[in-house]
Amino acid sequence: LQENNSPALHIGSVSAKDRDSGINAKVTYSLLPPENGDLPLFSYISINSDNGHLYALRSLDYEALQAFQFTVIAADGGSPSLSSQALVEVVVQDMNDNSPFVLYPLQNGTAPCNDLVPRAAEPGYLVTKVVAVDRDWGQNSWLSYQLLKATDPGLFTVWAHNGEVRTARPISDRDAIKQRLLVLVKDNGQPPLSTAATLNVLLVDGFSEPYMQLPDALKEQVQTDSLTTYLVISLASVSFLFLVSVIIFIAIRLWKRKKDATDAAHFNSNGPFPGHLVDVSGTGTLSQNYQYEVCLTTGSATSEFKFLKPIIPTLPPAEGNGKDSTENPHLRNSFCFT
Repeated sequence: LQENNSPALHIGSVSAKDRDSGINAKVTYSLLPPENGDLPLFSYISINSDNGHLYALRSLDYEALQAFQFTVIAADGGSPSLSSQALVEVVVQDMNDNSPFVLYPLQNGTAPCNDLVPRAAEPGYLVTKVVAVDRDWGQNSWLSYQLLKATDPGLFTVWAHNGEVRTARPISDRDAIKQRLLVLVKDNGQPPLSTAATLNVLLVDGFSEPYMQLPDALKEQVQTDSLTTYLVISLASVSFLFLVSVIIFIAIRLWKRKKDATDAAHFNSNGPFPGHLVDVSGTGTLSQNYQYEVCLTTGSATSEFKFLKPIIPTLPPAEGNGKDSTENPHLRNSFCFT
């Protein structure tokens, strides 16, 4: 059965004979369902119960199904009925129903793919290669390539069996910068099917600056890419400066808070500079804080040190004797330094 058949097509018949007579010789035909149940048999084939004719139920595709088998049962009309079985195999024949499909260069209407060729290239220089496939089988999938049209037909050549595009002669200054080639890809089926592939080739002085003399459309693309790059760089710079500013602000706030805490500790009486405590009771207990007054000699141009004396606060009278605290012998010690 050839693929892409029309539905209800008669593809063959199964015939059986019975040596009995009358109703015992009447034969009917039916299909035996497959045991595994994987193949949807009754969606592909049917049989006429009276004459054994087989009308495929739908169009078959060789790339999806190459062959399948089924069992036909022929039973007579006797009682009990006697039957025989026959195994039938249907082979689907490949038809050239698929055109070649170009994998490279892409032909989906996106941004064109440009192949670069230096102007110093020698004849035979490999420019690019057209890659295509065919879903058919056998000779129907064999492909050939030929140059159908070009801006300068004598500048390039296409190898028929592998699709390689090479230079046919040296490149001159008179050759256009942009070359457009149309390559025909054809299969070996009967009748053959074909597909055309478009190639864009740019002639450049060197690969270091290939886009110096691009057409206007390509220049616009380059400008768009540059603008996008500038926007990305600007956004990254602003984000970086904002992050640095936040870090500096936090660091200053933490430094000020630490400085304020340190200053407060310096002026706190319970801070790191306690007052001078003097034992006045002789029992080891600390009593009053002493303050000292620094006295300088009067009229001294050099502010020479004269003496140092303690300033003793006035204490309430001692309990029991009514005397002033200055009478306490422990507090009458003075310190003077000349």
